[in-house]
Amino acid sequence: MIYKKTKKLNNAKFIFYKSGDRLTNKRDLLAVGHTAFDYIMTLNEFPKANNSAPINNMQNLYGGAAANVAIVGATLGLNTSLISAVGNEFLNSRYKKKMDELNINTDSFIIVNNKSTPTAFVLTDENRDQISYFYWGASEEFKNSKIPEKAINESEVIHLATGDPHFNWKCGISAKEQDKIVSFDPGQDLVMYSPEKLKEVIMNTSILFGNHYEIGRILDSLKTDIQGLRELGPKIVIKTCGKEGSEIYSDEDKIKIDAVVSDAVDPTGAGDSYRAGFLTRYINGESIEDSAKFASAVSSFIIGAQGCQTNIPSFDIAYERMIEFYSE
Repeated sequence: MIYKKTKKLNNAKFIFYKSGDRLTNKRDLLAVGHTAFDYIMTLNEFPKANNSAPINNMQNLYGGAAANVAIVGATLGLNTSLISAVGNEFLNSRYKKKMDELNINTDSFIIVNNKSTPTAFVLTDENRDQISYFYWGASEEFKNSKIPEKAINESEVIHLATGDPHFNWKCGISAKEQDKIVSFDPGQDLVMYSPEKLKEVIMNTSILFGNHYEIGRILDSLKTDIQGLRELGPKIVIKTCGKEGSEIYSDEDKIKIDAVVSDAVDPTGAGDSYRAGFLTRYINGESIEDSAKFASAVSSFIIGAQGCQTNIPSFDIAYERMIEFYSE
């Protein structure tokens, strides 16, 4: 049996298939951007220039913003696809096997033989502040790659994550021309966008995600306010504020969502899981508020363990925590 709901956004009508039988050539969500190997490290404090600091703990884990969204979404029940540029060694990795087990479509991966898979080095101090270093490696090939028209055509929602600005722009144009919902989260790659390119991507965006720092930088870069930002393209702007929760701006009144309280171990990946959680509910017809509450519940699990994909909840477990927290 196929269960479907319809949703309208920007005058377009979409049909989403939830759980059970699906059209074999259709995907709920296509994530575009980085897949990476993550080295997650904790230390007491960041060293000054020309000094060193002891690392208290280090793990080699799986990450990349686009891959995080695709994997969390798949675990929550979405039928997902992923477009990333990776080194040839990735094809035989445990990470690739994990994607296969989740039935994530990676047919449109860009395989680069002479460069390694992107790698992130994320350091968190005792104040939960972070510094990240990112080796692009194979992702440099994004700028020379063709737009994955087939993958975009077969997906209902296109999520543009960290990655090459020009490639994201081209994917956004293609998706909008095909009347897809386009969500955009520049993340820490925001510094790579010129004001002109940032505006061009946002003009083709339906939903814009960012933390409080990133949304502030976007507004400063484009010399506008939230309303002006929404008039450029995104009908929904979502600002996450860590332990302070999140704020959503849309045609409805501003919505403030409290963060689900949980013991925080590592904030890495919380934002990506929030995006996946929100999209999981929203594209299946739920309200903006309920989608944001579910997103907060999902991210509360991710921060409970070190790494972006270490503690992903099932849909039922996340939903139960959401109901329990917000019904108090």
